[in-house]
Amino acid sequence: MKKIGFLSFGHWSPSPQSQTRSASDALLQSIDLAVAAEELGADGAYFRVHHFARQLGSPFPLLAAVGARTSRIEIGTAVIDMRYENPLYMAEDAGAADLIAGGRLQLGISRGSPEQVIDGWRYFGRTPQDGQSDADMARHYAEVFLDVLKGQGFAQPSPRPMFPNPPGLLRLEPHSEGLRDRIWWGAATNATAQWAAKLGMNLQSSTLKFDEGGKPFHIQQAEQIRAYREAWKKASHERAPRVSVSRSIFALVNDLDRAYFGGDESQDHFGYIEADTRAVFGRSYAAEPDVLIEELKQDEAIAEADTLLLTVPNQLGVAYNAHVIEAILTHLAPALGWR
Repeated sequence: MKKIGFLSFGHWSPSPQSQTRSASDALLQSIDLAVAAEELGADGAYFRVHHFARQLGSPFPLLAAVGARTSRIEIGTAVIDMRYENPLYMAEDAGAADLIAGGRLQLGISRGSPEQVIDGWRYFGRTPQDGQSDADMARHYAEVFLDVLKGQGFAQPSPRPMFPNPPGLLRLEPHSEGLRDRIWWGAATNATAQWAAKLGMNLQSSTLKFDEGGKPFHIQQAEQIRAYREAWKKASHERAPRVSVSRSIFALVNDLDRAYFGGDESQDHFGYIEADTRAVFGRSYAAEPDVLIEELKQDEAIAEADTLLLTVPNQLGVAYNAHVIEAILTHLAPALGWR
């Protein structure tokens, strides 16, 4: 059994071929797709965060709006780039959004990916300390974020406060109990997956990871998941961890599906996302349902994960993306034992 959700990058473009032509379209359609996905029986609505791009950039207003319009579906990110964040202000935003959603937030955070601008986090006032890399800075901000989510007091109250204070040191408000256990780390390497396990974060592994041996993507990803689970076990956390993987999967069940994706001949690709970092990019899946079922049975990383996030082509509109999700839930999930 697996939880199945969608992952939207929230692209928008003024192109006549796009059904998502503005930032307003991207946000409102994201809410509508989450509502539709819940009605179809999907388990999660997740959103990618990119800055300086025509994509979803400020997640918490969107997460809160989705939370107010839905009642059951998990609502998350995959991922928030921590290089840009003020972790204390982020904890306040996250606490508020989680309370609006009734405790359904599943926040994916990470060091981030290649950007639209050079060192974009500097424009947000973020500067690594001496001897730190931007990745070090992101992990430090993540640790601060996790710490304040515990809800423990740390700030000295004023002797002359505007409003009466509870006794002792003050914590950030609003605090949402349990959110600390619903933070995920988007790991591109085995080492950062193990680091996330030690800190008690769930694991998100996307359609890309750094190449650590030249094996096919799904095998490397499965190895990463197993290394994460072993590190979690050694850390002796009280709860069980969760692991998600992302995939582009399209069941070709009508002529429109075949027109959009019928010509795809996808396979893994190896390349460089940064000057000195070789990565492996996972394949997409697009075929008739019976073919897809056999192909997906061979994906070791999907088998290892408890949560599958389906990347959706959001610019094709809410109705078509709801159809994509429904096709997976109807034609594939039961046959694969996911439902």
